[in-house]
Parts: sequence; structure tokens; C-alpha cells
Amino acid sequence: MALSIGTPAPGFTLPRKTAEGFQRITLSEVLETKNVLLLFFPMAFTSVCTEEMCSLNQGLDFYADAQTEILGISGDSPFTLEAWAQKEGIKIPLLSDYEHEVAKAYDVAYDSFLPQIGLGMGGVPKRAAFVIDRAGTILYAESSDDARQLPDFAAIQAQVSRL
Repeated sequence: MALSIGTPAPGFTLPRKTAEGFQRITLSEVLETKNVLLLFFPMAFTSVCTEEMCSLNQGLDFYADAQTEILGISGDSPFTLEAWAQKEGIKIPLLSDYEHEVAKAYDVAYDSFLPQIGLGMGGVPKRAAFVIDRAGTILYAESSDDARQLPDFAAIQAQVSRL
């Protein structure tokens, strides 16, 4: 079960690859100036993950106006995430949790992802969403074992609007 509302958000520093090079994104540094919508997703280049991130591109102004930074996290390599972002025009910072430590800290890692088709990879992030305020407290938490189920973005936007 994902971390619950009212608990402190586990800190992290994760790499991001862009055309300009590598960056290291630290949650506490982002929280110095903005709230955070943290989105875990299983894998780049998949249809549902692409739908999720591309639809969020269209709503970036709402989150910017609400002083909320969206950060996407998966277990893909930084190179894979950069290639996917370039191919799909994703503007959200995509962070690589290659060792799956952050997904485990937020308790959103599969024990075995897609074993029914023979993958059975452990540690892959579930589709999950967390709204974190500048104090580092989780104000909204959602996680699904069904990788095809998108987060409830209406509920997320309602929470962000209250920040």
C-alpha cells in the first residue's frame, strides 16, 4: 500500500537526461519553491504511460499557476526517458529510478510486474500519484496495481487548487 496522506514524503535525488546533459533533481530543492505532483509510471514507450504524460502536457499551465512542479518517475534509464520525451514531446521532467529505491520508499513497487506475459520484473513502479506540499507532507496519495488505470486527475487538480 502506498504511503498515506499526512506522512512525510521520502526525499530523493534522481538523474534526468536532457539534450543539454544530465541533471540531478532533489525533491527537497524543488520543494523550496514549489509544491510537487509526483507521478510514478511503469515504463516509457508504452501506450498508457504515453497517454498519461502527453495529456499532462496539455495541462501544464494549470500546475504552473498553482506553483506545482510535476515530476515523473520510472525505473527506465535516463537515456530511455530522454528518447521517449523527445519522441512524444513530453515536457515534464522524467527521472530515472533505475535501482527502484524511490518506488520502494513510496511503497509503489511491484513484486512482479506482468508475470502473466513472462516478464515478472520486480521493483517496477506501479502507476501512482502523490501531491506533496512545500513542507514535504503528502496531501494526496493514489496507487493502482492495474498499470492501465490512470490516476484521478480531477481529484489531483482539486487538491492542487487548495494549496
